[in-house]
Amino acid sequence: MDCSICTSFPLPIRPPRNSICQACHEGITTSMSFIESKTNTRLDDATANYDHPTARTRKGAARLPDLLKRMKDSEEELTERIDFLASSVTAFRDQMHSDIRIKAGDGPPISAHRAILASRSEVFRNMLDSDSCKSPPDDKDAVMIPELTHEELESLMEFLYRGSLPLEKLEKHVYPLSLAGDKYAIPYLQKLCERHMLCSLSASNALDVLEVSATCSNEKLKEAAMEFLVRNVKEIAFTANFEVFCRRNPHLAVQITRACLTNL
Repeated sequence: MDCSICTSFPLPIRPPRNSICQACHEGITTSMSFIESKTNTRLDDATANYDHPTARTRKGAARLPDLLKRMKDSEEELTERIDFLASSVTAFRDQMHSDIRIKAGDGPPISAHRAILASRSEVFRNMLDSDSCKSPPDDKDAVMIPELTHEELESLMEFLYRGSLPLEKLEKHVYPLSLAGDKYAIPYLQKLCERHMLCSLSASNALDVLEVSATCSNEKLKEAAMEFLVRNVKEIAFTANFEVFCRRNPHLAVQITRACLTNL
């Protein structure tokens, strides 16, 4: 059956037809379902009297331009809302009315706001509720996060205030940020780091991703890293990084070996 969408005939000489092939039909219906889910609108509401699925598809597709415009408007509104909510980062950057200080393993303390930290992390909330964290911001004592460097802590604070990070900062600090997200119960940060690591998985970072996934008990990330290592074991196993990794993580080295033998 010739398809009016994907036919190989040049457009000027296509014969008149109203039929579409199964592949194009599935593609259109998938697009319609996606748009319906994003706009809470049924594309085929006006086609309730049409029993044939192709007829419903044609009628629904006719409303696609209007629905796409609605999606664009919704996206712009969401962007404006995010920008408005992220404006709190100005209070962090300019240290406006800060009431607590956070100190990394190196460098000077960073001024922050209790309400922001407590609302972003249940662990921070419990820490700040304790008597030891009720000192004024000019007190010489500060909340210690020694596992992070000053630069990593700045990125963590920026994320807590903004809800996002510039790509270059995420790429540079994704591993310590992922560990911090796990330790301080910040699920959104964990998800952000997980997505980035899954998308950027390569021979040069697969061992680091596996190590982080094991520390954070992230089975999805661990499975992806392990599968990648098994597929690329010849490229990775003879590197100096692999030797260091095995000395530091003998239990994971055993798991890699067993996975490779299982897939022979």
